[in-house]
Amino acid sequence: MNTETEDANDLRERITNFLRRNFPQIQMHGGSAAIEEIDREDGSVTIRLGGACSGCGISPMTIQAIKTRMTKEIPEINEVTARTGMEQQEGMSGGSGGMSPSFPGESRGGDVGGDEDEGPEAPF
Repeated sequence: MNTETEDANDLRERITNFLRRNFPQIQMHGGSAAIEEIDREDGSVTIRLGGACSGCGISPMTIQAIKTRMTKEIPEINEVTARTGMEQQEGMSGGSGGMSPSFPGESRGGDVGGDEDEGPEAPF
């Protein structure tokens, strides 16, 4: 196995472990979170939230929490896009246009303003 493939597998595993460790409530509440796409060059990842997450009223807060924490804990990730079964993108990619919700804390966190700009915490 070449180094690039090993690095890609390592990043995928770290993202999966991050989701399991930080968001066990997704599965506990009947939802699921899966990696849909990783672009190492851009530092972006797309996550698909399914099951009970589709149409859940707190999905936007969960998505914001995933984005904020993942970009802080996994340095290679600069951008997180999360989708639910509702065909609208839960706009965490920033600048994607359309009706995507806007949340405070769109920056990487450590470089501007500290923790007070992270937006709402998920209520679990």
